[in-house]
This record gives sequence, structure tokens and C-alpha cells, in this order.
Amino acid sequence: MHLGVLRRLPLALARAVLAALRGRLGALCWSLAPLSLPLPGWRRVSAPSPAPAGSRREREWDEASLTPTSVNYHFTRQCNYKCGFCFHTAKTSFVLPLEEAKRGLAMLKEAGASGVGGAVPVTPRPGSLFIALQSGTDSVWKERAVGRQRFTASVFGPFLGMEKINFSGGEPFLPDRGEFVGKLVQFCKQELELPSVTIVSNGSLIRERWFKKYGEYLDILAISCDSFDENVNVLIGRGQGKKNHVENLHKLRQWCREYAVAFKINSVINRFNVEEDMNEQIKALSPVRWKVFQCLLIEGENCGEDALREAEKFVISDEDFEQFLDRHKDVSCLVPESNQKMRDSYLILDEYMRFLNCRNGRKEPSRSILDVGVEAAIKFSGFDEKMFLQRGGKYVWSKADMKLDWLQHKLLTS
Repeated sequence: MHLGVLRRLPLALARAVLAALRGRLGALCWSLAPLSLPLPGWRRVSAPSPAPAGSRREREWDEASLTPTSVNYHFTRQCNYKCGFCFHTAKTSFVLPLEEAKRGLAMLKEAGASGVGGAVPVTPRPGSLFIALQSGTDSVWKERAVGRQRFTASVFGPFLGMEKINFSGGEPFLPDRGEFVGKLVQFCKQELELPSVTIVSNGSLIRERWFKKYGEYLDILAISCDSFDENVNVLIGRGQGKKNHVENLHKLRQWCREYAVAFKINSVINRFNVEEDMNEQIKALSPVRWKVFQCLLIEGENCGEDALREAEKFVISDEDFEQFLDRHKDVSCLVPESNQKMRDSYLILDEYMRFLNCRNGRKEPSRSILDVGVEAAIKFSGFDEKMFLQRGGKYVWSKADMKLDWLQHKLLTS
């Protein structure tokens, strides 16, 4: 990319482009590492013999080496919709003060800079090779695992620790009429220089003035839409009087194009929409991703004695879900998530910045990262990193890297 083009980009977008270029340079550098060139400043550290698969030593390393690459921050539980299957319900009205939320986000960004929690691991992963690159007073550590597709950190920052933050709820545009989430989006892109900043919203409270103020800092906006039949949306709980959820979806799609934000759709497949054919509508909207979730039960949220929802009537079988997917197999942007793929493959922070462990079918919180740090809290997250990768959790999530003609044109001319 010519430097003259970078000068014309808004500051936040120029930083994102430079970050992507640094990441690719880092990948090239590591691809050359096996050549064993005697470059000044390179130091190889030999690894101990591999631990047996499934051994205590192996499990302890997996637990200790988790890096919060992609984090979902549900900073509010309040919502203006009443979706019957919601699995993150309004059990509190708490929202952290803005500066405390920023402090926690900065901790997540720094978590992988020198090992989770700020300390380089003394012992490398069994069966792996650590390479340190000395550059002045800075050291960047990266793990190349033998026979694995896994890295604890990336070289040449800023791809260290958290790379992607997704803001969700509740409804993230409720607190301070969208200003709260807008300031967090700007902070994460401008100050933390995260490669990807995204939001999941029902879309009902988003106004064009928000895009004008914060759109350049947002990579992806995901809008929840479970049906293109407004009667079904009302039945599910996505209704607000005379407002039409589907009409609003199209309006938001247009704003995303105008303000260079990648557009995504999330749909929860349940008893009331499982027979619907959405091919034509999804192809017309042309989202970068269409996430299709199987309706999931979480005890204490949408089922059980202390739940605020009764989602049992929305549940569908695995066979029903597969039939829905088969009906939409020609939609290229479809990304399916069954109950099995979804349950433990997300790093979820609640409104107190506690990781939520769903392995026992309910959300069991860790202590807050604000109190004990990321390293101590993430051990209790229940996060299944293998499933995260298997479900396609790592993808092209920065709009600077997306090969979309309309988006690239907008980025280069804005």
C-alpha cells in the first residue's frame, strides 16, 4: 500500500491497516524460522520432552496458557426486547463505570503481551519451541507448537493478548443511548489498537448519528434477526409496537455500507422459525457472516427454577437444526453453531467482568478480572479453545483485511 493512501485515511483506520501489515510481516518472519538462519539477536530455547496427551501436566499447561484472543463482553443485562429463548437475561441492572470498563479492557489487551497476566512462562509447552527476538530493550515471545495449530501470542504486536472484543448484552445501545458502547468502541480501536471491534445488537435503538460519530472505529455490526416474517418476530419477542424489525434491518444494512462497517446477521433457530426459508432475504442483504445458532438452554437464565425465561418451548432437535442448515446450504456466508459447538467455545465476560463458565449447563462466574487479574480469572472460564477454532471462531475479523469492493472503496475514499 502506498504511503500516500495511508495519509488520507482516518487515524483509526490507518492504525488498523498498519496493524494488519505488521501481522503479515510477523507471519513471514516465523515462516522463515525453520531455516535456522544465524541471525543476530535470535535465540533458540530447546523444549523438554512432550507430556503424554491428556496427562495432568498437559492439562495444567492448557489451563495456564489460555490467551483471551476473542472476548465477548456483556456489559449490560438490560434489554428492550423480550426474546423468549434469551440466555443472558436481565438479572441485574449493573453497568461498570466507563473508566473501570476501560481498565479491564486494557488488562485483556495486555494479557498476552508476555504471557497471560504479564509474565513470560518459565517452561515452554511440552513438545514446543520458543523463539525470542531481541530488538533493543524489547523482547517478543512466540510459541511454535509441534503438531498443533496454536499460538499463545503473536509477534510484532499489537496482536498480543486480546485481538477481538465483541460488545453485547442485553442490548448494548441502552446505556446512555449508545454513548457508553460508542466510547468503548472508540477506546478499543483508537487507544488499544485492537484489530477487531464488534457489536451484537437487536438494532432497534441505533441511530445514524451514532455511525457518524463512532462508525470508523467499528469493524462489524451484528444484528439479531430470527425471522423475516414480522408476525414470527413478535411471537418470539422481537416486537416493539408499530416498529418493524425487518424494515429496520434493511435500514441498518444501508448505514453500514455508507459508514464502512461490515454487516453481519445472527439468527437463533427455534420451534417458531425452523421451517422458514430465508435464502432469498439473506442473499439480498449479503452480510459478511450469517451466524445460525441452535436454540440453547442455560439453567438459571432461560430454564430452571430461578430463570427469567422459559425457553423449553423454543427448543429444537439436532435433526431439525440440520434440516434447516441443509435448506440453506447454498448461502455462502452461513456459519452454523449447534449446541455442542456453542456452549463452551466463547470467552464471556459479564457485567462485573467475570468470566462465565457454562460447562455444567449454567453460568458459573469467576472472580472479576478487575480484582484478581486476567490470569487468575481465566482459569475458571471453562473455555474450550479447540472448539473455538473448530467452529471458525478465528476468521477475517478486521474490516481493513476484508476483501469487499464496496468496503475497501469506502475506506480509501473517506
